[in-house]
Amino acid sequence: MAPYIAQRLLQLAFVLFGVSMVVFIAMHLLPGDVAQLLLGDHATVQALARLRQQLGIDQPVWVQYVRFVAGALHGDLGLSLQTNHPAIDDVLVAFPVTLQLTMTSLAIASLIGVPLGVLTAVWQGTRFDTAVMTLTLFGVSMPIFWFGLMLLILFAAVLGWVPTGGLMPVGMEPPRVTGMSVVDSLLAGDPVMTWEAIHYLLLPAFTLATVPLALITRITRAEVMAAALFDHVRTARAKGLAERRVVVRHVLRNAAIPIVTVIGLQLGLLLSGAVLTETIFSLPGVGRLMVDSILSRDYPVVQAGALFIAALFVLVNLVVDLSYAVLDPRITRP
Repeated sequence: MAPYIAQRLLQLAFVLFGVSMVVFIAMHLLPGDVAQLLLGDHATVQALARLRQQLGIDQPVWVQYVRFVAGALHGDLGLSLQTNHPAIDDVLVAFPVTLQLTMTSLAIASLIGVPLGVLTAVWQGTRFDTAVMTLTLFGVSMPIFWFGLMLLILFAAVLGWVPTGGLMPVGMEPPRVTGMSVVDSLLAGDPVMTWEAIHYLLLPAFTLATVPLALITRITRAEVMAAALFDHVRTARAKGLAERRVVVRHVLRNAAIPIVTVIGLQLGLLLSGAVLTETIFSLPGVGRLMVDSILSRDYPVVQAGALFIAALFVLVNLVVDLSYAVLDPRITRP
């Protein structure tokens, strides 16, 4: 097990190196001048040259990249060009919002998707199965930004059931402990504030959950149908065991590894794919921070955010791989 973990951690280093190179080159290929954006259109040539020298962007790109890698190895990802704070600090401040949105969306997708997949597999060929599979096909196919806008127009603008965006009502903010509005409201012991935090979270979380919900449902259905054909499942039914016990103890247990795998992958994808949802619903998470940083050419924050999300993605996959031995004792190592 230890050599496997060491190998995956080494892969993490190569992944982060590749991500840093791609993001660094992409940011420097964007049109526009960072110094011009910071100083404005009326800046003098001397002021622009002086700022470029201070920022180090007057050097060749490869020199800038080597300097960035050397700083990253010492935990220094540079300073934000907008806030003058360490770039990683800006990412860590925004991350709890993304984590809260992601975990809520994954909980919705898993708690609904797994039971739906099991039921459609047990009742395959029925109208219920056909209806659920049609809805999941719709969920997989539709663009999330379009669906989010449609939900926003219907439930916020037309019906007025939910707010149009944001994290909390203006003037209401729980004491910052974890950075997650729902958790901090619960810790503050304020039921009104907790309800408002949940109220603001529901629509964006459901929007982000639509694609993983559809995928988890379809994967669960396929794996349960395949596991139901195993010989030991037929033997269990032949012994007269109740169908519920057969499904839960024999079928679902054998289908657990692929289901856990897809849920783990969805967690990584949700962390990296919350950009559109956070932008549509004006949530101050990592996704929106990176969009704003790209528009303002604040490349230290973009690089820090990309590396942070990439590291989380690889670590989530590592945890999923290690969970196989727990789910199936026959697996001694991933």
